[in-house]
Amino acid sequence: MFTRRAIALVLAILWLWPAGVYAQSEAFWEAIRQGEALKDAGQYEQALPFYLKAIELGEKALGPEHFYVAMGLNYLAELYRIQGRYEAAEPLYKRALAIDEKTFGPDHPSAIYLNNLALLYVCQGRYVAAEPLYKRALAVWEKALGPDHPNVAQSLNNLAGLYYAQGRYVAAEPLYKRVLAVWEKALGPDHPDVATSLNNLAEVYRAQGRYADAEPLYNRSLEIREKALGADHPDVALSLNNLAELYRAQGRYADAEPLLKRSLTIREAESPFRHSLMLNFATILNNVAELMRAQGHYADVEPLYKVSLEFREKALGPGHPNVATSLENYAALLRMTGRDTEAAKMEARAKAIRAKHAEENLAN
Repeated sequence: MFTRRAIALVLAILWLWPAGVYAQSEAFWEAIRQGEALKDAGQYEQALPFYLKAIELGEKALGPEHFYVAMGLNYLAELYRIQGRYEAAEPLYKRALAIDEKTFGPDHPSAIYLNNLALLYVCQGRYVAAEPLYKRALAVWEKALGPDHPNVAQSLNNLAGLYYAQGRYVAAEPLYKRVLAVWEKALGPDHPDVATSLNNLAEVYRAQGRYADAEPLYNRSLEIREKALGADHPDVALSLNNLAELYRAQGRYADAEPLLKRSLTIREAESPFRHSLMLNFATILNNVAELMRAQGHYADVEPLYKVSLEFREKALGPGHPNVATSLENYAALLRMTGRDTEAAKMEARAKAIRAKHAEENLAN
């Protein structure tokens, strides 16, 4: 989102452009529009040429360091990120950020570039590299928009999510609470973003073993999502999964099982080959497997671990921390069934992944 001043600046620039350049601008945005439509439909390869065309148009008409080019680079990088093509995305995000800083200065409110580069690092498990970018984006938004703006809340949410991923629950909790307060005030108590905030705060409580604090938040999040989005929406599946995980952690398996089954049914109705859906599907499969393993259903659970592991490897790459989690869970099953040699191989691979990311975080 851009400020009125920034929008006015864009319009003024468009007004002063020669007719040919203005036409190129229209072509630029039409290419972006078509790329976004295809990306939203999960047609990633079909979307790619439109983003490349937009960048080419921007560079040809306006020069390689124009802020339109930065926008095109960011759109293309986002496409690569959701495909799991992280190495291709990183230099594009960095170039977009460099163009923006050169054009508008380091405090320009298009902190979206900082946020997106940080998100890429989070996807790669490079948490130490992500933190200063999230903090800088937060500072930019707060200075430009004030402390109670929804964009500030989104930056707070991103930083809190990073802390949660690192196990820094005490640091994450006050940020999630502030996000919840801002979104409830700005959007109303029944908005889907409020449901997301409730879910995130509940996740912190669950991770800390504060189950009594987490349960009403999960239930309220689920209720909002069902009412606002419909009973078969992917976010409803996520709420069902998370509430089921809370019950599983408490040993309430009879309560968890129908929620996980319903969550899985919703996910199975979607295409599992889109990157984000593949990740969510893998998570739900893993959680179903964990529940069944806890109940002693060893023979039935192995295929679930296999598919979850395969999906995570395909979506995230073989060296991602979430792949290590799948390997560790699968290895635990193998230990329980006396297959110690197979388990040891998986455990060694998971340990190597954890060690590599620990070294990378220290290096950053």
